Amino acid sequence: MLYWLIDYFDILYRQTIASLGLRSLLAVMTSMAIVLMAGKPVIAYLRNLKYGQAVRTDGPKTHLVKQGTPTMGGVLILFAIGISTLLWANLTNPYVWILMAVMVIFGAVGWRDDWLKIKHKNPQGLVAKKKYFWLSVGALLAGGSLYYISLQQNPTTMHAMQDLLIPAFKNLYIPLSAIPFGLGFITLTYFAINGTSNAVNLTDGLDGLVALPVVLVSAGLGVFAYVSGHVEWANYLSVPYIAYNSEVVVVCASMIGACLGFLWYNAAPAEVFMGDVGALSLGGMLGTIAVMTRQEIAFILMGGIFVMEALSVIIQVGSYKLCKKRVFLMAPLHHHFEEMGLKETKVVIRFWIVCIILVVLSLMTLKLR
Repeated sequence: MLYWLIDYFDILYRQTIASLGLRSLLAVMTSMAIVLMAGKPVIAYLRNLKYGQAVRTDGPKTHLVKQGTPTMGGVLILFAIGISTLLWANLTNPYVWILMAVMVIFGAVGWRDDWLKIKHKNPQGLVAKKKYFWLSVGALLAGGSLYYISLQQNPTTMHAMQDLLIPAFKNLYIPLSAIPFGLGFITLTYFAINGTSNAVNLTDGLDGLVALPVVLVSAGLGVFAYVSGHVEWANYLSVPYIAYNSEVVVVCASMIGACLGFLWYNAAPAEVFMGDVGALSLGGMLGTIAVMTRQEIAFILMGGIFVMEALSVIIQVGSYKLCKKRVFLMAPLHHHFEEMGLKETKVVIRFWIVCIILVVLSLMTLKLR
């Protein structure tokens, strides 16, 4: 009887490890459970340490009531993602470790930025040059690692892992692999990771505004990762087959669960903010996954909310420096709508709706080939 039970559980264990779908579901449940269970004590701990948010003085006046709300809650998100990924992902897959490295490096930069804001009660945080230097280091390390891995493959797979795919078209791509020394691929990777990281960070300005879009975009990228990591689906939908992408699905699932759990506490009125430690690392991971799946262009559509937020800041700063005029009432874009008189919750929910539409549209490109 005991021998039979041992044999039964051994078979069940091996089936669990082999099943990508089951492991992804368990990853969602694990990361969400960690955040939900640890949320209350972590928030209380941050409150006792007086790790409160420093609100920008030139922001909407309605945000002054948020002063002192615990921040750096992103540490909880990253912890949950890390534990869930280590439990359920295949750790022999190099893509898993690249994503974990991006999470740690970008999270460390964000943590330092948050810490300085709290210490000096100054919403400016880490000096911009130092911040972008270390973010650039992380992005270049990720790009270099992905390029090195691609060189170890056969020529067909190498091209699939480097060339820029054009959505909605069969066999149409920009041959980045033709540029010597991987300069084209690494440059694209640098801007994809760094750009997304900063765009997500700029979006993180209202209660719950970032958490759900990260869930939705992670789910969309998870679909792309599953398709490109499954040889039959990749051939059927005419996308490059990259075997490493199968385990990226587990990481996406861990991000989904962690952010859903965090949204429980971050929904208006927020009990905790994720801070730069969460926003920078989540953005960096999304940008890295977009590169891994070779869906950088589709990702621009999918993450349209993040793109619009970043562009609004670029346009606002550029317009003021060149013409001494402001295009928006306030940047980033979500503050513009607040200044127009819309309530914070209405802005957040409408951004969520737009994000859902954009993710669906990006997934539709799979069938338009």
